[in-house]
Amino acid sequence: MVDIIIIGGGPAGLSAAITARQRNKSATVISNDMRQSGLFKAREVGNYPGMPGISGAELLEKLAAHAAGSGAEMTAGRVFSILQSAGTFYVGFGNEILESKSVIIATGVAQSTLFPGEEELLGNGVSYCATCDGMLYRGKRVCVVCLSPEAAGEADYLESIGCEVVRLDTRDIIINGDERVASVTADGKQIICDGVFILRQAVAPHLLTANLEVHDGYIRTGPSGETNIPGIFAAGDCAGAPHQIAKAVGQGQIAALAAEEYIRKCEIKV
Repeated sequence: MVDIIIIGGGPAGLSAAITARQRNKSATVISNDMRQSGLFKAREVGNYPGMPGISGAELLEKLAAHAAGSGAEMTAGRVFSILQSAGTFYVGFGNEILESKSVIIATGVAQSTLFPGEEELLGNGVSYCATCDGMLYRGKRVCVVCLSPEAAGEADYLESIGCEVVRLDTRDIIINGDERVASVTADGKQIICDGVFILRQAVAPHLLTANLEVHDGYIRTGPSGETNIPGIFAAGDCAGAPHQIAKAVGQGQIAALAAEEYIRKCEIKV
């Protein structure tokens, strides 16, 4: 079990990992490829103190090297869920589940708008993980919305276990159903199905776990990055404006210190 799982490999997440390791806590950073981020593509970062003229790629590479050099585990993957049971968090990503004592969400701002019906039917026919939920749809028709590099492989997996798969590469999607998914409307055409797998680069932060409070699209946090769910913290752009690197780095550090304190108090109770 890891002390702290950090979701996101940007400035906030990497800062959190560095601080966690300085406090002798094990830390795993789960992130998409940094080369896909907007910051990595920035030709010049002009407002980060002490590093005038540095490129976004150079800054991220330095932060990642510092985190890895401090002993943080760097893991590539798309996180799709956070579950909690008996004081342990279970973070699902790719085809794996990792356990931790606390979680820091540092995903940045979700870039995509949710499809109509997506949030309402999440868990009732809408899924973000074919490997996790695919067997529930064996022998049934499912739609796979292919918005990420791994989508083709996930669709292939669903076919291999006996699902009838309709692959969609459009963003003109409406998910229909009252209590469960009944159909998908794609580019104006209705497709009857039992489920829909939406495979994006990242899941919107507030959909990672049930009952996480948000305000205006941002995770609601306290002064130490604490959310309404004990043991889950948030830092960086996902916790609100301003969207600045220096602010994200500071919040990552604060969230890691708060996570360490949370773990310490939990251990005392035990």
